[in-house]
Amino acid sequence: MSEYEDPGTTGGEDYGTDAPTYEEPHDHTIVAQFTDGSQLGVSDVDHDGYADIAATDADGDGRPEAVYTDEHGGVALDTAYVDANEDGSPERVYADTNEDGYVDAAAADTDGDGQLDLAAFDRNFDGRVDQVQSDPDEDGNIDRTVTDTDFDGVADTVHYGDNDTNPYARN
Repeated sequence: MSEYEDPGTTGGEDYGTDAPTYEEPHDHTIVAQFTDGSQLGVSDVDHDGYADIAATDADGDGRPEAVYTDEHGGVALDTAYVDANEDGSPERVYADTNEDGYVDAAAADTDGDGQLDLAAFDRNFDGRVDQVQSDPDEDGNIDRTVTDTDFDGVADTVHYGDNDTNPYARN
């Protein structure tokens, strides 16, 4: 009998009360450990047959440097979190929001404080950045948003979130 067959259909063997059945959840996680100490883990959390999360630990210290997740539906791992310094906060995030295979959103923690300071978006999925958000004073809030509203490749609007970063504001 394979591990995927229903134990109740194999000819009446007595498996006891702890025998797995189709109603019980099965662990759908694979962790590969390599001779250099590095690790790769993949898990199918919702049991649909497709990976929902994958993580890589290149230096073998038990903390992943990159985590890939399925956050936008479909079957692809569409979002990547990169935590190169392994402090628990990603320095970079990349997302393919429409699952066409191209990055549609990217964000970065440029000063290493654990908060994202810069983000770029391709809102109409043409391969060009049409919105950039930044935190130039590094206070943890998006202070400036530059947008190409008509998607012609030229920035049309600039929105300032506070007077500290607005060069036109009177103090």
